[in-house]
Amino acid sequence: MSKKLLDGKVCLVTGAGRGIGKMIAERFAEEGAFVYANGREEGCITNEKVTPIYFDITDSNAVKQAVLHMKKECGRIDVLVNNAGVVTNELLGTVSKEKMRNMFEVNVFGLIELTQIIATRMMVKQKSGSIINVSSIVGVEGSKGQAAYSASKGAVIAFTKSAAKELACHQIRVNSVAPGMTDTERLQVTGKEQYRNLISEVGMGRLATPLDIANACLFFAADLSEYITGQICVVDGGNNTMSRDLYEIRYV
Repeated sequence: MSKKLLDGKVCLVTGAGRGIGKMIAERFAEEGAFVYANGREEGCITNEKVTPIYFDITDSNAVKQAVLHMKKECGRIDVLVNNAGVVTNELLGTVSKEKMRNMFEVNVFGLIELTQIIATRMMVKQKSGSIINVSSIVGVEGSKGQAAYSASKGAVIAFTKSAAKELACHQIRVNSVAPGMTDTERLQVTGKEQYRNLISEVGMGRLATPLDIANACLFFAADLSEYITGQICVVDGGNNTMSRDLYEIRYV
């Protein structure tokens, strides 16, 4: 039997209850990893090939307890995928401070705190590890109608680059995968019609799938990328749509 890409690795994937996170967890398990799949709500993780672990990444005490639990069970975390995130689309003139605060609590502060704990309490001692932060193409290029969300994902990208420099001496890699428009359940429910007319401007003629994003994460999780850190991998199929408006901006 041929060796799988993640044989023997212990991985934690946050926001794994659906969409991209669910696919990342499943893909990692297929490649031989022992996967802790994180969700906030009990029962949202249903795949028998992964191990559910429920906690809110914005709850500091819950995060610490979860890390202690994983350390006690496995003694190590080889791969951390910071995928949990929230998004709201608001025009600049109507950005809600409450929604903005919530996005930064999850997308930035929770991500940084979990990375701190996993890196310092486990990966530094192991002298190895791969941290993968799921950001977004809008964090690279910006997007009208998504100023606050773009700012939060831009912060993730800046953090990725800084953490990569700081942790390289411990043989810990930190990279980011930045998806373009991805055909997830959320998009199907809330916004597919909005984006349908933009698909023709994607070079490959389709939206990304969660599997496309999961495969990019797999590359950074595996030893194939053992000399790569501080990089932002945009997965967008040759997307030119960010040059166009997702919204008709009107200020009253």
